[in-house]
Amino acid sequence: MQSVEGIRVGSVVRFRERLWVVLSQSPEVLRLRPLTGGDEEAIEVHPELAKLLGYSYPTERLQPAHFPLPEADGIKDAGSVHIFWQAARLLLRENSAPIRSMGRISVRPRTYQLVPLLMALRLDPVRLLIADDVGVGKTIEAGMILEELTAQGRAPRVLIVAPAPLHAQWQGEKARSFNCHFVLQEGVYLCQLAEKSPPAPNHGNENRGLSPC
Repeated sequence: MQSVEGIRVGSVVRFRERLWVVLSQSPEVLRLRPLTGGDEEAIEVHPELAKLLGYSYPTERLQPAHFPLPEADGIKDAGSVHIFWQAARLLLRENSAPIRSMGRISVRPRTYQLVPLLMALRLDPVRLLIADDVGVGKTIEAGMILEELTAQGRAPRVLIVAPAPLHAQWQGEKARSFNCHFVLQEGVYLCQLAEKSPPAPNHGNENRGLSPC
């Protein structure tokens, strides 16, 4: 699928007479959240299908949305000044150091979820055990740490080791919240990789290649 021109993760689009934020982008679908709505209203849209429907139903066509730059003449009352100040403050907060990645993720963490991230940024190398209760967002906490380490150039490659029942949860959460698409390397894939791997040079009777399946 070719990406729609001007549409990327984090951008605002017009669709069905409403403004949406692009949460994630995969080879087949875009995940959109209403600009004035919550995550429970998020939908998935196939850009190619939307393009075809757009010939008959213009509101089904995905279009980039642009907001005009603020002008001094447009600020005429205290309410407008307050909105402009809030926008500037949020922009600085979401893109300022030391947390560089906060402006690029599609999730707004709760206050307690920032604690593991701040602890991790104090460590070199990072060795951290997150052992919160079930359902409080450990996947999000770990994802924010990985995202920030990647943004700082401290994690050029990432390997996530998880029990089989959690593979789909990790893969889906990373795609939805962080726009990172991980490849599952399960038993069958590793066996195929071992078969295709060239044999390593032997030192005596020791084989240092991948173990056969």
